[in-house]
Amino acid sequence: MQRLRVQYAKRGRARFASSRDFSRALERALRRAEIPMAFSSGFSPHPRISYANAAPTGAATEAEYLELGLAAVLDPDEVRDQLNAAMPDGLVIVRVVPAAPGALAERLTASRWEMVLDGADAAALAAAVADLLAAEQVEVERMTKTGLRRFDVRRAVISLIAAGDRLELVSAIGEPLVRPDDVVQALQLLRPELRTGNPPLLTRLEHGFWDGERILDPLGG
Repeated sequence: MQRLRVQYAKRGRARFASSRDFSRALERALRRAEIPMAFSSGFSPHPRISYANAAPTGAATEAEYLELGLAAVLDPDEVRDQLNAAMPDGLVIVRVVPAAPGALAERLTASRWEMVLDGADAAALAAAVADLLAAEQVEVERMTKTGLRRFDVRRAVISLIAAGDRLELVSAIGEPLVRPDDVVQALQLLRPELRTGNPPLLTRLEHGFWDGERILDPLGG
């Protein structure tokens, strides 16, 4: 009957919620709010909810997206308010809008991140950023479900700016998916003195379509 697209945020301690944790919280909120969900067919039907390019566990975010299929037509603002009344602290439904034509994932091709490296020397961080941007390739390793994987970080970096112990990263979403912590690892490989022992604080600020100059709102029509 209706498809809705949802922007949600993970704030404060909720950044430690995994994608599975969020999906469970959302499904509970949908039941409590008595939102009439559409369900898949088959032996074990499940709510029609599609997630796209979720941030890694431990990262805060203001720009995560999903799509809901409903069995009735509802006012999107009322759906937002009803869900927020039932969601746990820190998990916030920011916007709900009718779904536009096309796949949501096709509208999510880049992200803008703020990364704080507590205790990092500002000069060393700036030098590492310059080294990374000047390089043709910087490879890192990450353990995945299929084992240890090695991949190039540099080609995913659209822009990277250092200011004190903070970084602003704009990165392309592709295959393999380069995460902001992969970029931090690359910087630490280039400048080992950046390994302070403190985990970086990561926040996704924007997530949408890269038009060659800026990130466009994926819910903008």
